[in-house]
Amino acid sequence: MRQKFDFKLDALHWVLLFGWTAIAAMLRFANLDGKPLWTDEFSTLVFSLGNSFQGVPLDRGIPLEVLLEPLKPHAGATVGDAIARLLTESNHPPVYFALAHWWMQMFAPVQGYVSLWGARSLAAFLGVVSVPAIYGLGCLAFRSHLVGQLAAAMMAVSPYAIYLAQEARHYTLAILLVIASLSCLVMAVRYAVKQFALPIWLGLIWIIVNSLGIAVHYFFSLTLCAEAVVFIAILWRQLKGEKIGIKTISAFSGFPASFLLPIIGTIAGGLVWLPVFYSSRYGSELTEWIQSSDRTGFAWISPIFQALAGWITMISLLPVESSSLPLVIFSGLAMVIFFIWAIPLLLKGIKTCYSLPENRLSIVVLGGFVLSAIALFFGFTYFLGIDLTRGARYNFVYFPAAIVLLGASLAFTFNTDTVKSQLFKLFYIKISGKKAVVLILVMGLLSSVTVFSNLGYQKYYKPDILVSIIREVSTVPVLIATTHNTHVETGEMMGIAWEWEFGKEEKNISPAPLFLLAHQRREVPEMAAIALEKTLNQIKFPVDLWLVNFHAKVNLEQQNCYIDSRSLPPVDGYNYQLYHCFR
Repeated sequence: MRQKFDFKLDALHWVLLFGWTAIAAMLRFANLDGKPLWTDEFSTLVFSLGNSFQGVPLDRGIPLEVLLEPLKPHAGATVGDAIARLLTESNHPPVYFALAHWWMQMFAPVQGYVSLWGARSLAAFLGVVSVPAIYGLGCLAFRSHLVGQLAAAMMAVSPYAIYLAQEARHYTLAILLVIASLSCLVMAVRYAVKQFALPIWLGLIWIIVNSLGIAVHYFFSLTLCAEAVVFIAILWRQLKGEKIGIKTISAFSGFPASFLLPIIGTIAGGLVWLPVFYSSRYGSELTEWIQSSDRTGFAWISPIFQALAGWITMISLLPVESSSLPLVIFSGLAMVIFFIWAIPLLLKGIKTCYSLPENRLSIVVLGGFVLSAIALFFGFTYFLGIDLTRGARYNFVYFPAAIVLLGASLAFTFNTDTVKSQLFKLFYIKISGKKAVVLILVMGLLSSVTVFSNLGYQKYYKPDILVSIIREVSTVPVLIATTHNTHVETGEMMGIAWEWEFGKEEKNISPAPLFLLAHQRREVPEMAAIALEKTLNQIKFPVDLWLVNFHAKVNLEQQNCYIDSRSLPPVDGYNYQLYHCFR
């Protein structure tokens, strides 16, 4: 890698970049609508259409069509409706939902309902765009086309990136903005190191990017905090006159006023959303799942394993979620062996990269950024009781920087004639650097197939399995009941209804089920059970009652409902009990 760098691309680099982008597109759009929808995606669909969950009736039995009504596009809906519904009923900022509103208008409804493929394709498209974007960040940070190409290749096949790109959510847009913000950070650090004033155009671009990032996802603020830590640390090293990059910096005479522009502008862009965030009455209810005060026993160390699982899947994920136990065992062993071989090579590549003065500053910036972000995650987890490691998707905060560092490590491995890695401290495996890089990319490619074929990163909810069980077991009309607190529970029931209507399971002649969302009031917890009893009194018997995620005490013998004694298989996301009701 040379200090002087020509940003012009020759034909070979264009061909390679096009190839990585094409591979990324094939992997992200493959089987795009094959996995079942889950509750977070229903939020995206409903709000982006400008519809509301509040129109779904509570405390009475409703047919499938009524439950799915918010998933029907309406000609009169505007982007203003989408934003208004979102800010009223959810705790997310609106930029992605506004973009999705316009995007989904390009796709015709399917049987009157929103197109699932169309809704997910926006995230997939933005995921494809992240490949040339990460190439640009790699070139900018290390002034090397090779680093950029290998970062683009890893982004194209990363199972984690494909997982995010195949969900109708805002994370791929957030990743693009993280890439853009990191690019601004890299350039700003170089100006600071040389004690040059930050150009106004760069400051304004950085403000716009950061403000958009916060308006896409509030956790983008963690990206900004990690960037601030890195920037302050580098300025501090300048004050001490330490050697960074290719020259020794003398004591810093003062903080250039030009750097105040992006700082003040970004703070202002973030503060705009504070009243909106705190005014949301759904904020605490929708984030309860990551809030935990239990730090005893395994709960104390579980965040560490959750974080490790997220990091591993940035590179490799074989079918460890398969239903075949032999395949799971083989996949697990293969991944263990792969990482025992690959980790020493990757660490050596980073160490070699850092040893070269022209690359040291970029390693400090991106490496420090990743470590700062991880420290923030664990700080929130252990000190504030907000376990950010429970959601692997939140790693978007620092994922692009990790990919660029991986690309830098692979670039040095690629240029090494022979690399060796010790396996189980028993023997060395020697291989050429180019073959080692190819093996790592092949592992990523195999892992990406795992994701889109639903053998890895499976959905948190599996309504398709529950629907198949209901259809197999119930031979009489069905009532599916759940307790309701927020639109999360509505989304859980929508998942069942959607699979009943559109799932791949062969449909039988039985009628569609009725659904009951029994609102659970904390001050009157027995109201949900009362709503269930009233509904049972209003429908014809016999009926099979499926209590799904029903968190209220019930005694249904007075309604002639008796629990099924069979041991039915568990279903991810759905705890259920079956009652047979007859007169």
